[in-house]
Amino acid sequence: MAGLLPRLQGGVLTDGRVEVFGIRHHGPGSARALRGALEEFGPDAVLIEGPPEADAIVELAGDPGMVPPVALLAYSPAGPSGGSAGKDDRKAAFWPFAEFSPEWQAIRYGLAAGAAVRFCDLPAAQQLVPPEPDGAEPSGAGLGGDEPGDEAAGAAPPEDIRLDPLGTLAKAAGYDDTERWWDDVVEHRHEGPSPFPAIAEAMAELRERVEPSRADRREEQREAHMRRTVRRALKEGFERVAVVCGAWHVPALRAKVPVTHDDRTLRGLPKTKVAMTWVPWTHGRLAGRSGYGAGVRSPGWYHHLFAAPDRPVERWLTAAARLLREEDLHVSSAHVIEAVRLAEALAALRGRPLAGLDEVTEATRAVLCEGAEAPVELIRERMVVGERLGAVPDRTPMVPLQRDLQAEQRRLRLRPSALDKEQDLDLRKPTDLERSRLLHRLRLLDVDWGVPTGRSDGVGWSGGTGSRSKGTFRETWTLAWRPEFDVELIEASAWGTTVRDATAARAEAMAAEARTLPDLTSVAERCLLADLGDALPTVMRALADRAALDTDVAHLMAALPALVRALRYGDVRGTATGPLRTVVDGLVVRVCVGLPPAVSGLDDDAARDFLGHIDSVHGALALLADEDHLERWRAALTALIARPETLHGLLEGRITRLLLDAGRLDDVPARMARAVSVGAAPARAAAWVEGFLSGGGLVLVHDEELLRLVDGWIAGLPADAFTDVLPLLRRTFGAYAAAERRSIGERVRRAGAAPAGPSRPSGDDLDGKRAAPAVATALRVLGWEAP
Repeated sequence: MAGLLPRLQGGVLTDGRVEVFGIRHHGPGSARALRGALEEFGPDAVLIEGPPEADAIVELAGDPGMVPPVALLAYSPAGPSGGSAGKDDRKAAFWPFAEFSPEWQAIRYGLAAGAAVRFCDLPAAQQLVPPEPDGAEPSGAGLGGDEPGDEAAGAAPPEDIRLDPLGTLAKAAGYDDTERWWDDVVEHRHEGPSPFPAIAEAMAELRERVEPSRADRREEQREAHMRRTVRRALKEGFERVAVVCGAWHVPALRAKVPVTHDDRTLRGLPKTKVAMTWVPWTHGRLAGRSGYGAGVRSPGWYHHLFAAPDRPVERWLTAAARLLREEDLHVSSAHVIEAVRLAEALAALRGRPLAGLDEVTEATRAVLCEGAEAPVELIRERMVVGERLGAVPDRTPMVPLQRDLQAEQRRLRLRPSALDKEQDLDLRKPTDLERSRLLHRLRLLDVDWGVPTGRSDGVGWSGGTGSRSKGTFRETWTLAWRPEFDVELIEASAWGTTVRDATAARAEAMAAEARTLPDLTSVAERCLLADLGDALPTVMRALADRAALDTDVAHLMAALPALVRALRYGDVRGTATGPLRTVVDGLVVRVCVGLPPAVSGLDDDAARDFLGHIDSVHGALALLADEDHLERWRAALTALIARPETLHGLLEGRITRLLLDAGRLDDVPARMARAVSVGAAPARAAAWVEGFLSGGGLVLVHDEELLRLVDGWIAGLPADAFTDVLPLLRRTFGAYAAAERRSIGERVRRAGAAPAGPSRPSGDDLDGKRAAPAVATALRVLGWEAP
């Protein structure tokens, strides 16, 4: 296309009926200038770069309930083909708009002025079809060459004009920062002539220097469709047509290209079936750091520039001071005044028309934050980027699953927010219990609106997240709504029209596809957490069948903890757990019977894996608190250490420790003495010690005899043997808390300095005169009279 431009100039604009405005996506200066240019031009049709499938719903942008940032979402209405449909198969794209986006201002102007508002880009039905291998897409640097739905564009070489036209212009102007140059020449301008003629001229000059390449194929198709849309608008009788597009496309739309050329370019393009709707968006997703190809560095700052054109620096620093005060940081009015003066002085020294974000940030750091970086980072996250969440009106097209979730959110008073919000739930309260069930159901649908945190005291979370303490009534979640959840809900709508029905169908499919017994038990636990009574019988039948046929003891042990958690906490959540009891009883018996042959003759890696299984089962049975099962398990462990010759040292040491903590052994010092004796191989002795001490170092803090045995064994190791076992010892003792390590070290030091004896001083060692004041104070505190 670039090769045609020098020969074909003047084209469709010669009659004055069409005006092309080249903008930068999400630029407040472009948006303000475009609004003024449109009011001056007075078009009766406004054509905007975007998917034409959205023409039917563009009028929703004028609804009072439509609050930017929002995005057009194009998606394939076909749902997932199975329970394990991956995100790589997704066909969806977003076209985001903020309040300061020029396209949004063009839409709002057209609707308010009664003009026809249409989109002119290549249809989403064709853009969602993957391009040919040689049709790589340019990132466009926010000038219209980007694909709005792209999440990650490749880094462009700085010398490539087509991929980074703004960078080329900034470099020519003597700037090393593209954002700074654009801010100075466009975003910070409030008066003067329209910038659009100069932008069009600059883009035409740049495009003349670009050689056509095979990578331009999709871009050429887009521009051909834009020209076709302009011709159609003129043919329909519109007298004044305004075209709003990325600045890079302006020369192509002003060129007089034959109709036959565009028809040939667009002929035979593959299509896919798509649907279109509006969805809420966030400022965070407009940021370039999110991977969005047309993203900007500072959406919050740009929104501020657009919303507060008068005295933006003073207003921004006042808002920053207010934020810091809310965090209990002392910031006075004098701080704000001095920060404003510093920002303006920096702008003057650097020759800038207005203090930009860099100057404001430096003033904030030096004056408001007094050099501290943490408050600056807080301002950057809350204000510079921000997490403003938009809203769409109720009459926006939605799948039934989305509407059902919205109804549940209103009923349970869980309002979506883009900022992370911690939610504590008391499962004894009906509303909190319903909230918990909703969040667990959404997680089954891969909509992670709520993520359990490590502070939870409630049930054990499936998937290994969160903590598993012995509390039964409290859950703590972190809630944060992300725009992509709407795509997840659209995909999940293939399972059902309500959250409950869709989750139940998804759970049944997951149970049918589960490959291992632990996977199946995880599904069963999640069904109980989500209160999916309809799906539970199917899942439990599959679980019982799989448990009866699985002969791998490791699988049985991995499956048991999840079932025990579900059984232990089911009464708190009001969930029927009767069928689980039978499965748990059977698993415990089979684990205890199959454990001895399963742990015989293991190598180091297999022994370490089994160590985790033994700890998990031991903790699960302690949580279940069934004396019959506990006694059977302890008897099985006792039988194992009775034949140490077939048991790995790591497992023998750990089982010895578990039985010691349970009060089932009284000869542990003798067992340790044998394990670390001179005749024992150093590697096996180190493994035994590691297993025994893996439960924590308090046993060495309180049992001096065991500590002397370990210390004597380590001290008596030959040099080469000590080098071999040192990594194991470092791993063991490195896992202890600092206080435990310090206490063990103090005891070893005292044991080496003096013979072991009573740790408490005798009466002869006390100085009565020095102790008298302390005794008198203690007696007064207790309300007794001093003797």
